[in-house]
Amino acid sequence: MARNKKKTNTRLTGRLVFPGNPSYNAARMEFNRRFSKFPRVIVFCKRTQDVVNAVKWARERGVRLRARSGRHSYEGFSAVNGGIIIDVSEMNKVKVNRKKMVAIVQTGNPLARVYRKLWDKRVALPAGTAPDVGVAGLALGGGIGLLSRKYGLTCDNLKQVKMVVASGRYGARTIVANRRKHSDLLWASRGGGGGNFGVATSYTFRVRPISKVSIYSIKWKWADLEKVLPVWQRWAPSVTNRLTSTIEVSAKQVGTIVSTGQLLGSVEELRRLIKPLLRAGTPVKVMAKTVPFIEATRFFAESDLNLEPKFKIKGAYGFRPLPREGVRIIRDYLSIAPNRHSSVWSQSLGGAGSAVSRVSPTATAYPHRKAETIYELSARWRNRGEQRNIRWVRSFRRALSPFVHGDYVNFPDLEIKNWPKAYYGVNFGRLKQVKRKYDPRNVFRFAQSIPVGKPIRKWK
Repeated sequence: MARNKKKTNTRLTGRLVFPGNPSYNAARMEFNRRFSKFPRVIVFCKRTQDVVNAVKWARERGVRLRARSGRHSYEGFSAVNGGIIIDVSEMNKVKVNRKKMVAIVQTGNPLARVYRKLWDKRVALPAGTAPDVGVAGLALGGGIGLLSRKYGLTCDNLKQVKMVVASGRYGARTIVANRRKHSDLLWASRGGGGGNFGVATSYTFRVRPISKVSIYSIKWKWADLEKVLPVWQRWAPSVTNRLTSTIEVSAKQVGTIVSTGQLLGSVEELRRLIKPLLRAGTPVKVMAKTVPFIEATRFFAESDLNLEPKFKIKGAYGFRPLPREGVRIIRDYLSIAPNRHSSVWSQSLGGAGSAVSRVSPTATAYPHRKAETIYELSARWRNRGEQRNIRWVRSFRRALSPFVHGDYVNFPDLEIKNWPKAYYGVNFGRLKQVKRKYDPRNVFRFAQSIPVGKPIRKWK
């Protein structure tokens, strides 16, 4: 530790991109183009030592830093003006041990690559549907997807984390957190959110055998909203935990409602299970079939492609079905949506023996174990109407507030006043203790990072 008390002259290693480089603009861009920041340098790390060097370099010079994997932070938390972005996206090895049913996954991997590499060994990790989301932030924040009700969240399957943390006054070091050592950091890494304690470089996950799954898609006309949504909300948490499903209600201009889902079982069983949905309203298109799991991941990924580049999203959890008034609020707001790219999406999480609900709210840093569903209210646009879109989704979330609660840390929202309670609930106090232990100088900080002391109200 003594060597970290004095400044050294650490050199950056890895692939460095500075302003003026032809690839600088592409390298600095975030998934949400609403944010456009100009870092001093972007370091594309090739190995863990590159990350260590980048953290030390930043600390020696008093330069603000951000960790980045998939660039999918909804509020642009992985970008910074005038600072250094430590990007791990080129650290993308995946190694599977089929005998032990574990996979070592470097944190630069996007989900599509993780699914492909695991599929080669006919195993799977419960994770999300967006193909280019980085596994780093996904796991640190929780990780919901279409295997959740059977196998839990991504973070529930996280066995070990390798992380670069700050050390001493100017240094950095690599530590390994698992159940035997640094177990408090492992706990915090299972739902505590990305970028709070250090830069994660590698995960060890428990994986599950997989072969074929059965999937469905049902489409209705928008006029059936008040018939379909209440049925789905009662049905989705009550069916077997081998079936996880979603529903998306589009803006009235688009005029559709679509429910999709995935069953670990036969298509014959799936057709029986979805009968309550088929009796709701008048479906205009129905698909149900059995496919290889990797094909299912591609099917569900299609809905995450070709989206408008700028967006504002607000999340929430449902602990019981919306009453009639709540369904009417959704109808009314989608009737006046600012454009055709606005929608409400929901996924089943709990109920009927769900693996998510079986875990105690304090067993990991992810606290929302009793929620039956999760919601995502979104407004998207290209060039014009930013404030109009933001006002609409803000008002929409406020109108639903009597019926939904909290927020998912992977759906960050700078407008939440009491974000520690919304994201972390009863776990916030313990997360601050972990922060004080592993990052007492608050090196890893951003607008809604876990504070060492009192919550940070503003951070430019």
